[in-house]
Amino acid sequence: MIQDGFMYFSVLVAFAALMVAFEKKFNTNRFLKFIPGIVLIYIGSAIMQTCGLFADNESTATVYSSVKGALLPAMLAIMLLKCDIRSIIKLGPRMLGGFLVAVVSIMIGFIVVYIAFQHFYIKDTWKAFGALAGSWTGGSANMVALQGILKVPENIFGYALMMDTINYAVWVMFMFWLVPFAGKFNRWTKADTSFLQKGFEEAAASSEEKTGVQFQHMLYLLGIGLFISSLSTFAGQHLPEIGAVINGTSWTIMLASVIGLILGQTPVAKIPGALDVSNVMLYVIVALIASQSDFSNIAQAPIYLVSGFLIMLIHLIIMLLLGKLFKYDLFTLGVASLANIGGMASAPMLAASYSRALIPVGVIMALIGSFLGTYFGMIVAKILSVF
Repeated sequence: MIQDGFMYFSVLVAFAALMVAFEKKFNTNRFLKFIPGIVLIYIGSAIMQTCGLFADNESTATVYSSVKGALLPAMLAIMLLKCDIRSIIKLGPRMLGGFLVAVVSIMIGFIVVYIAFQHFYIKDTWKAFGALAGSWTGGSANMVALQGILKVPENIFGYALMMDTINYAVWVMFMFWLVPFAGKFNRWTKADTSFLQKGFEEAAASSEEKTGVQFQHMLYLLGIGLFISSLSTFAGQHLPEIGAVINGTSWTIMLASVIGLILGQTPVAKIPGALDVSNVMLYVIVALIASQSDFSNIAQAPIYLVSGFLIMLIHLIIMLLLGKLFKYDLFTLGVASLANIGGMASAPMLAASYSRALIPVGVIMALIGSFLGTYFGMIVAKILSVF
């Protein structure tokens, strides 16, 4: 059993690195297309904890809280450096409307399913659903942020991550399966798709980093991210709590997000490597969270998977009604959906399956979610906490 906090942390980081290396080496393996490296990190770290590898003492607890507390705001701030508000405006109200309806339909799905099945869930599932709602309206970073804000028990958080993996994988396959039917779908909704061919080439060129990541860039980003984290944490601890959701951690996350978004409109956004550095932090945070998890309640898993598919079914029905009523095209609906449920990992890929010139649309929609997903998840959690 590992008693020392530093060794506990080093084992987790080494394991995360090993899983990333495994994923890169076997990236063509079908298994890894459904179970990506970040999920392997979670499962492996949780198994180590379940088997009793890590001691539950003051040393490991201090490392867990201090490292996670420092990295989480820094990760969000660095990730949001690539969120350009001017590019978001260029999408126009129709694209943003599709994104908004996708968000609302997912939130409705969580609320309806939770109310219908709440007697089958274990205690505090509403917190896990709030965190998962943050992921399905933003991304994994939002889910991790909400785990800290809502203080989701680690074992229940494991169910949320399981839903975020299995339900998400099926949904991604479904979205890509629909691509060849875009023409038929657009004729059914009577959608005008001419606007999709205009104005995106410039965005595509501007979204690419033309300078390779170098030593100084990583140092700049680490310095900026950690400094924002310290300022946000200090300010968050001195701001008042509002209800059960807005607390010191909430203020810290919101402040770090806003600062990152503001810096994203300045020359700081041009520093290469922001997504790489923020992803390193994300993987370390996921390993830390998983190291506090326990798989002993895995028998509860089926009801959570069924719940995930029902949430997606409600989302699908609402999106189809929207498409028919307002004559939306399949591209807009699909990318808006995956920008929420899949985030940066899949929305650009789906956009590329229609046209490479449309990749920035997927990127920008995913970035909108990465900024707002935490708040959407907090709204869902606040509503579910009433029931």
